[in-house]
Amino acid sequence: MHTIKLFLFVVPLVIASRVDPDLSSFDSAPSEPKSRFAMLDDVKILANGLLQLGHGLKDFVHKTKGQINDIFQKLNIFDQSFYDLSLRTNEIKEEEKELRRTTSTLQVKNEEVKNMSVELNSKLESLLEEKTALQHKVRALEEQLTNLILSPAGAQEHPEVTSLKSFVEQQDNSIRELLQSVEEQYKQLSQQHMQIKEIEKQLRKTGIQEPSENSLSSKSRAPRTTPPLQLNETENTEQDDLPADCSAVYNRGEHTSGVYTIKPRNSQGFNVYCDTQSGSPWTLIQHRKDGSQDFNETWENYEKGFGRLDGEFWLGLEKIYAIVQQSNYILRLELQDWKDSKHYVEYSFHLGSHETNYTLHVAEIAGNIPGALPEHTDLMFSTWNHRAKGQLYCPESYSGGWWWNDICGENNLNGKYNKPRTKSRPERRRGIYWRPQSRKLYAIKSSKMMLQPTT
Repeated sequence: MHTIKLFLFVVPLVIASRVDPDLSSFDSAPSEPKSRFAMLDDVKILANGLLQLGHGLKDFVHKTKGQINDIFQKLNIFDQSFYDLSLRTNEIKEEEKELRRTTSTLQVKNEEVKNMSVELNSKLESLLEEKTALQHKVRALEEQLTNLILSPAGAQEHPEVTSLKSFVEQQDNSIRELLQSVEEQYKQLSQQHMQIKEIEKQLRKTGIQEPSENSLSSKSRAPRTTPPLQLNETENTEQDDLPADCSAVYNRGEHTSGVYTIKPRNSQGFNVYCDTQSGSPWTLIQHRKDGSQDFNETWENYEKGFGRLDGEFWLGLEKIYAIVQQSNYILRLELQDWKDSKHYVEYSFHLGSHETNYTLHVAEIAGNIPGALPEHTDLMFSTWNHRAKGQLYCPESYSGGWWWNDICGENNLNGKYNKPRTKSRPERRRGIYWRPQSRKLYAIKSSKMMLQPTT
């Protein structure tokens, strides 16, 4: 720009130098003829000005080119950012479409659940009607049997009694089949409900909420009526010579691990598994080893017991309470992790009755498991359909029935059986685990809970 200004300054001077001699010619005498060419000095000045103008233009062009390149670079960065934003927007739209499809599927499943509930209710009503009719028939049969017994020709009418008995047995079998079908349908209904709740949790994490009338979480949970697997309860309660626990079985000379019948004081007889692998007898009350038994059961089943004594099982809170009321007992926990490392802990303990939600209070005696159960604290037993007063929703969040404190997430040996490397943290927290104080969850491969009298 300075060069241009200099040029504009020089040119008028040159022109003025050419014009002044001509003006002076009017006043003076005629001089020599005017030259047709510019003075050499003027030409040099003009050339120098043009040269400086060229250099100035060259510098201006270079600067302008650099500014244009910077602008193009910024435009390229902006284009790339806009392109990336477009891709992310498309991904979000696809995710939203997928979530909407999932929501539609949930709504369809919800309708199916409603239909199944209505169907089950109708079946239950028909069963109740059949039950009432059968009760009337049974009363009539009882009257007929009474008449047959009192009748002097009762011995001759024995075939009629036999036919009546066969009729009653047929009716009983039909009722059992109907109840079994209803229970299976309830179990399927409960499983579908659990799947729907898991998908609901995923939807909540994404921030998409459905209207309140379509929210599945606002609906009451369908009760599970899965019957507890009978742990071979014995009906022979007249035998008072049955042992009271596995220690009594061991003292009678039975030193092999297996299933034995015991009869605690003031209780009916029932079967238990006696473990003598450690060289002393223990009465097993819980065993987990392969995930073959679902432990997310109802309060009623946790009271009565479920599973197979030769596999995975829970003995039942009623039976455990009947055993420990006889004497002072030791509670032993044996845990094995997925690296096949074995750990144990033994407690002196007190177990409350049904009215106290089987409150457990423990004090450690020996072992190498830090903090397996909170000590010197009343731990109340809860399940997903029976929550002790003052407790959080621990069974809903962590699965299975267990003795929980007022804080969830400490330990749970009745959770879902997870294989190693379970991906999501919520899924790991629903599994079998124990967590030492201020440490992460410790996954368990197998567990045993057992009892032995102190004397």
